[in-house]
Amino acid sequence: MDEIIENRTFDEIGVGDSASLTRTILQADIELFAALSGDFNPAHLDHDYANSSMFAGVIAHGMFSGALISTVLGMLLPGPGTIYLGQTLRFARPVKPGDRLTVTVTVREKHDDKKRLVLDCLCSNQDGKAVVKGEAEVIAPSDKIRRSRCQPGAVKLGDAVYAITP
Repeated sequence: MDEIIENRTFDEIGVGDSASLTRTILQADIELFAALSGDFNPAHLDHDYANSSMFAGVIAHGMFSGALISTVLGMLLPGPGTIYLGQTLRFARPVKPGDRLTVTVTVREKHDDKKRLVLDCLCSNQDGKAVVKGEAEVIAPSDKIRRSRCQPGAVKLGDAVYAITP
């Protein structure tokens, strides 16, 4: 059975509405993000280097947390049909493999004239500590969208094959 995704239109959204996702960060996520972005900074991939750094181990790319915010906006609130206009991010602490992030967006402002929303964005770790804070501005969809979720397959990186799961 297909999983259905559905947006919330501008008219269905109120100030204070929020949505969240929770995801455990894996070393494979960091490797895939490095391959996708081209950011091979040794802080993300070289365990010997990273262990001697101020973070005492490999850390995820900061923008990986930003990508998870984009996931919440594009899939949950407002969801499909959202137009991303801008984002500010403040990185508070590192994210390491095994950390469990909860990413929450909350509508702070609603502007009727252009169907724009300003949302507070927070990524917190398994200890409830903020790792990233910021705000996003989007144009919320006017029309209802309800569709089957696209199901990507797998990605091969070197000799490893990574299943892509929602």
